[in-house]
Amino acid sequence: MTLLIILACVFGGVALMVVFGEKYGKPMDEKQQGKYSKIIIVLVFILLITALIKNVM
Repeated sequence: MTLLIILACVFGGVALMVVFGEKYGKPMDEKQQGKYSKIIIVLVFILLITALIKNVM
């Protein structure tokens, strides 16, 4: 029963994010997308290295 409550809360939260994102969000321009993509690639690389180190030790 607890799992169903948690899933309902997650579903409700995602639904709210979608509704407010469509209502108040604005599309990003190409320059901003490029900047974020460079940052995300670095963060994912750091996360993978950290996970590898954590699993080896």
